This record gives sequence, structure tokens and C-alpha cells, in this order.
Amino acid sequence: MYIIIVGCGKVGAATARELVATGHEVLVIDHDIDRIRDISEELGDIGLFGDGAEVHFQSQAGMERADMVVAATGRDETNLAVVQVAKHRYKVPMAIARVNDPRNEEIFRVLGVDAPVSATQAILAHIEQELPSHPLIHLLEFHASDFELVEVVVPKDAPAVGKTVSELDLPPQSMLPLIMQPDGRPEMPGGETVIQGGAVILAVTLPEHENALRRAFTGAE
Repeated sequence: MYIIIVGCGKVGAATARELVATGHEVLVIDHDIDRIRDISEELGDIGLFGDGAEVHFQSQAGMERADMVVAATGRDETNLAVVQVAKHRYKVPMAIARVNDPRNEEIFRVLGVDAPVSATQAILAHIEQELPSHPLIHLLEFHASDFELVEVVVPKDAPAVGKTVSELDLPPQSMLPLIMQPDGRPEMPGGETVIQGGAVILAVTLPEHENALRRAFTGAE
């Protein structure tokens, strides 16, 4: 894949290193000449000095043949501008953008960012994993859909333990693609799958059904 990264700070540079290491063609645009010089010395001639939100520099970078653009600057307005030009002028099929202020995440989605990445939300997800008072963890929001992927840990004393999937009062439009059993064994559940304490449930559901899903597996209100 040909991937253009706009922003060569810590996030952009680290992304470039990983992508180059896995064999992708990468070009990084930044308006800081020292950053461009450093990344080019480290990874080869992959840097372009300029404003990645401007048509001129996107054209110079070959945005029209890019498979993906990654807007990784520290300014949300710049990241949005990068994506708007890349998507609407050059028809780039996939745009990923760093969201520095989580309040802007919905704006990013409305304006065509395929995958807004919020560091704040990532940190919160890790906190949720460590707190026993948060038995439901958000893993993924599906693009162009209201559904989300969540994780539910079944307490050992939950009412669901010992019941089959078909016996649970699951909310409508909720699906269970995978269960990680307490012994670490993955299982694609069916109606007769028995729920065990300590199991990790992966579920696809709607945000308004989160509480009902949590109750079904944990008994918690």
C-alpha cells in the first residue's frame, strides 16, 4: 500500500517506522524541515517538506495514487483539512486522523474521516479494562453504522453462569461473534454454548442496548 502521513511528530514518525518495517510505501509530509531531515536519514528518502493540508503539496506527494492518508498532526483543524482535501479532491479511499480533543470526534466522522483515533479514548479503554466496576468495555465503533463492538467479562457469581446463550435475555440486534473461555480458548458461540464465570464475551450491539447486554451477562444494573 502507498500511505501518506501528514505530521512527523512522535505519532507520525512512529507510524512511519512501523509501516516501513512491514513493507509499505510511505511518504511523510511536515512543515518542520528538521523533522523531515531526521526521518529521511533514518528511513530513507520518504520525507517531503511542506504543508500537508495544501493541494500543492498533496499533489507533489502523489496523493492521487495513495491508498490511505494518515493525518497525525497535533492540531485537529489541520487534520480535518488534510482529510478534506485528500478525500474530496484526490478520492483517497481511506483516511485516518488523530483526534486531539475528544469533543471533536463526532465532527471528524461527519466530515468523512473513516477512522478518527482519539488518544483520550484509548486511555479510557485501558482504564476500563483495569477497573472491576466497568464490566463493559468499548472496543470499536463501526464506520457508517450505529453498531459497536464491546467486551463483557462475566463475573464468577453472575446469574448468567451455567446458562446457555439461548437462555439469556439478550437485547435485540445484538450478536455474539466470539467468547474467550476462562482457559483462554476462543469459541464461536451457538445457542447451546454454556456461559462460564470469567469468560470474556465479544458482542456487537447498539449503544442504547449496552445496559441490557451488561445485565444479561453480569446481573449488574
